[in-house]
Amino acid sequence: MQAIVNMAKNRPDIHVAAVISHSRNSKGLEWAKEQGINVHEILNKDYDSRDAFDQALQEVIDAHRPDYVLLAGFMRILTEKFVHHYHGRLINIHPSLLPAFPGLDTHQQALDAGVMLHGCTIHFVTPVLDHGPIIAQAAVPVLKTDTADALAQRVLGMEHIMFPAVVGYLAEDIVKLGDNGKVVYKREVPSLFMFSEKG
Repeated sequence: MQAIVNMAKNRPDIHVAAVISHSRNSKGLEWAKEQGINVHEILNKDYDSRDAFDQALQEVIDAHRPDYVLLAGFMRILTEKFVHHYHGRLINIHPSLLPAFPGLDTHQQALDAGVMLHGCTIHFVTPVLDHGPIIAQAAVPVLKTDTADALAQRVLGMEHIMFPAVVGYLAEDIVKLGDNGKVVYKREVPSLFMFSEKG
């Protein structure tokens, strides 16, 4: 989220309307507030069902009338109704090279599987968890000495590069979800980002 906000500061065509957290005392929310961004805290414990939570979340989002809703570390499974409401406008980042390793503990999953490459994926959200059409991916090598934490840090570095880039594509109307459910690029831009020790 911070990487996207910092990028947007230099892009007059991008306005971050609000930052919403489902966790109390979120450091990210505190930081966003310091940047002068509208912030909202919608807590799980205040709602007795997923439907009620998602309805409250949708009302807050729609009050800002955003073009896109970006999920950056928003760790909730969203209801089908909510996902359909933002069809083609709801974007998620997941810390694996989907379709490999959906769900949680992706870095340990990668180590346990013995893969040589790991990474992250930005995709349009569909009702199927971590299964939507892929917009872009970033790959990092898996080293023999890696722990889950070390691998996670390398992947996070790529997330901070890739997600702002994709937000730029969305703002310029370069990428969209086509009628056939596949990602459409209006012109060629990087959709695969590779780790480099030189940055």
